[in-house]
Amino acid sequence: MSSNRFSPSLRRTATRRAPYAATLALGLSLTAAGLTGCSTASRPPAAAGPAVSTSASATAPGVDSRERLTVGDGTREYLMHRPAAEGGGPRPLLVAFHGRGADAEQLRRQSALDKAAEARGMLLVYPEALGKVWGAGTAATAQRPDPDADVRFTETLIAELVRTGRADPHRVYVAGFSNGGSMALRMAAQRPDLVAGAASVSGELPTGAAAVKPTGPVPVLIVYGAEDPVRPLAGLPTPGPAAPGEEPITATVSARASAEAFAAAGGAGGPAEEGKPGYDSVTWPAGPAGAEVRLLVMHGAGHTWPGSTMPPPAGFGSVSTALDASSTLLDFLTAQKR
Repeated sequence: MSSNRFSPSLRRTATRRAPYAATLALGLSLTAAGLTGCSTASRPPAAAGPAVSTSASATAPGVDSRERLTVGDGTREYLMHRPAAEGGGPRPLLVAFHGRGADAEQLRRQSALDKAAEARGMLLVYPEALGKVWGAGTAATAQRPDPDADVRFTETLIAELVRTGRADPHRVYVAGFSNGGSMALRMAAQRPDLVAGAASVSGELPTGAAAVKPTGPVPVLIVYGAEDPVRPLAGLPTPGPAAPGEEPITATVSARASAEAFAAAGGAGGPAEEGKPGYDSVTWPAGPAGAEVRLLVMHGAGHTWPGSTMPPPAGFGSVSTALDASSTLLDFLTAQKR
């Protein structure tokens, strides 16, 4: 793909079905080494939050801490990074979802979001998924009989951080990688009243029985590798089987169709396409609701986080150096306010 002409892959790339299952299986088996791959439930009350426990270092500014949050009859964990600078009141909040088979610490190392968030004075949390998989789709499974559990957990986590004065409710953002990127898009699609902006790296909207459709205007940025062998740019309408006992892999639409769905929901204008050095950009300008949507397709890149210094597992493809995804998505998100 050249920098001055759009490849057909940006519009509707053909899915390479044959190597997918083997590549995904390999990718998921390597995640332990350091990289991976509308709910109507009542909102949690703002005045009385759930039980929260933290490590001793959680109150120290500029440090990382592991915290626990009791939701219903279960306890969930998340990593938190607080900026070093004190004062200033509630901060912009980014909730960052890791990929399938990974965990919070792996996304933290893969993305280096801490550094980018610190430079912008943001509060950053990396929640842990149950069984290392997010319920990014709306269909129940044997492993996840309640498909809305992760939506409620995220709502509760945000409500607690707002209730305790740490997060600004008007500047709450979500982002993620792969399955976590799809989870971020689900939150934006189903909770446009909660999320001021969303960004997904290598994650698309679920489809089929688990379909997620945007319900209101939210600014969205999707960053995708043109040669992603794990979750292809053209989408994953018929995913291969998961390993025995694991949660089924969620089918997805294409990266472009994901962006188009948000653009339509937000009343955005027609797409403007532009070739950049190392990637192609499509922007749906903000309409009356003020929700711009942008898709960046990285030339030659795979199922990876652009700008990451962490080498990806074999079979995941190349890492683009055309831009730093962490700085790019935070620049996009922090320009938004609900």
